[in-house]
Amino acid sequence: MRELLLGPKRFSDLRDSLPGISANVLTQRLEGLEDVAIVRRSRLPPPAASNVYELTEWGLESEEIIKVIGRWAARSPTMAEGKPMSVNSVILSFRTMFDTARAADLDAIIGLRFGEDEFLARISGGALDIARGDATLSDAVVSCDQNALAAVVYGGVPLEKMIKAGEIRTTGKMALVKRFCKLFPLPETAPQPGV
Repeated sequence: MRELLLGPKRFSDLRDSLPGISANVLTQRLEGLEDVAIVRRSRLPPPAASNVYELTEWGLESEEIIKVIGRWAARSPTMAEGKPMSVNSVILSFRTMFDTARAADLDAIIGLRFGEDEFLARISGGALDIARGDATLSDAVVSCDQNALAAVVYGGVPLEKMIKAGEIRTTGKMALVKRFCKLFPLPETAPQPGV
């Protein structure tokens, strides 16, 4: 469901976003979600003419639940750092971890380009609206693998180090990119039992 929150995907795109899941298991899960009216399958018009899966209106309501679970999971005292995240996971984590107080005086649009996936993060009045869109229609653009940006935002890797290594490319207002990377603090880690 998380992988469909940002829009429809083909079966092959879902497989790519969910490493470790077999085609059979993914098929069973999609069929189960279709049976309970959370997901629907539709056909794109020509020239694409391929089947896609998308969340129903009711399925889209699950975003708030997924965000709460994401915030809860981020507190895990045993979570291994540096695990790869899908593009959708990173975008949804930004929606989840966004700190309105840190962005209260910010009015900006940041373009995010992860390969062929492009997003616009509009920040205004302490609110974040992040959705698919032309990344060039922004004050600054960050181009990279989504995990490189996650390493900066959540892993404490210096942005300048990633730029110098060629892992992240930026255009536009660098000060906005730096500020953007500080808008998503992780919650405090839960205590480990017996420690």
